Amino acid sequence: MGTWDIGPFDNDTAADFSYRVDEAPDGERADVLLAAFREVTDTGDEYLDADLAMEAVAAAALLAAQCPGGEPVTTSYGPKKPLGVLPGELRPQAVAALDRILAADSELLELWEESGADEWKAGVLRLREVLTGA
Repeated sequence: MGTWDIGPFDNDTAADFSYRVDEAPDGERADVLLAAFREVTDTGDEYLDADLAMEAVAAAALLAAQCPGGEPVTTSYGPKKPLGVLPGELRPQAVAALDRILAADSELLELWEESGADEWKAGVLRLREVLTGA
């Protein structure tokens, strides 16, 4: 995995995901985020591939940026085009995806746990907190 830091966009997969968001027609960018969340939650109890998880974390960061207490996405690896106002109905989908990423049989969680990077997990939990309005 081409990862250089712990942020949601600090990996090659998230940067590629940003490009896909930018390429979506206006009005359909929320659908790209929703698809990322569903790809994660649809795995159920099956092993969750790290690339799917990285995309969902990036999508959750984009959504959280529009929530009270959310941090703006300012990295040059994020989308370049404005997203428009994202529907609040995406929040439960994002939370479910983050919960799945932090559960058993998640490659991304395993990779971060092997490296001892508790900061990454704290960042994902912070996104979850913003998305739930806690």
